[in-house]
Amino acid sequence: MSTSDTADTLAATGRPDEIKAVPVRHPGRWVATAIIVVVLAAVGNSVATNSRFEWGVVGHFFFSSRILDGLVLTLELTAVAMVIGIAFGAVLAVMRLSPNPLVSGSSWVYVWFFRGTPLLVQILFWYAIAALYPRVNLGIPFGPAFIHANANELITPVTAAILALGLNEAAYMAEIVRAGILSVDEGQTEAAQALGFTRLQTMRRIVLPQAMRVILPPTGNETISMLKNTALVSVISVTELLFAAQQIYDVNYKTIPLLLVASIWYLIVTTVLSIGQYYLERHYGRGSSREQPLTLLQRVRGNLFSSRHATVEVPGVGGSPNR
Repeated sequence: MSTSDTADTLAATGRPDEIKAVPVRHPGRWVATAIIVVVLAAVGNSVATNSRFEWGVVGHFFFSSRILDGLVLTLELTAVAMVIGIAFGAVLAVMRLSPNPLVSGSSWVYVWFFRGTPLLVQILFWYAIAALYPRVNLGIPFGPAFIHANANELITPVTAAILALGLNEAAYMAEIVRAGILSVDEGQTEAAQALGFTRLQTMRRIVLPQAMRVILPPTGNETISMLKNTALVSVISVTELLFAAQQIYDVNYKTIPLLLVASIWYLIVTTVLSIGQYYLERHYGRGSSREQPLTLLQRVRGNLFSSRHATVEVPGVGGSPNR
């Protein structure tokens, strides 16, 4: 458009014409996309056409009652262990921040021990605890005991699995919660103390709600890791998902198909947990930015209905108003 045409347009409408912005071309992206598509197609074709995967066997056992029972036990172990880990970990984090050196030192020793020894060793240790303490007695320290129990009856394989997973998780959650608490500005605590809040009230009403934005992402990752760590308890004959699959392929020798069944179920549950984690993070991150991050559905709708070419308006010239 010539200068005279632009002047005529400005005189008639008070604003310039809209200019179509031509997007920058990125040939490298198209090449990378083509390579990825070819690789994915090749892998997908190989998996679909390789008869040794025995997808018919996978479909046959996918909803087997033994597999589903193992899946339910896996979910129960994950939930109970995470509740123990989060609750006890929060207590340990508060203890670690205590000005009392004995309290903070005790928390540090706990975290040091349970993070420093392998989870598998801890599972085996709790399973064999009766070798150290054949009987469990509860009562007044250094005094009479009121409750007596046989350790083999009290610490069943499932109980040993819950204790090992939960207490181990508490050590990691203690550090996660501590990092979240330390991320909150000290002025918040000082303001709460000036208003007469106790230390517990300040932690519960002021600090922890603000720390959740930092605590949630690693907690979600720990939950997903816990789901997969439950497979370790198969060594003490707890019939979770993996052990249920092992029991089946020990009889029919269909090792690969049964491992695929377990893997697919792990992927399904992990995906559901990841989606839940995303929405929790989005909820607690509302005050951290002006705009909320888009959900998956919003991104899809935005990509489908957005125009291919953007328009750019030239700012008004000579004091002309922008509409």
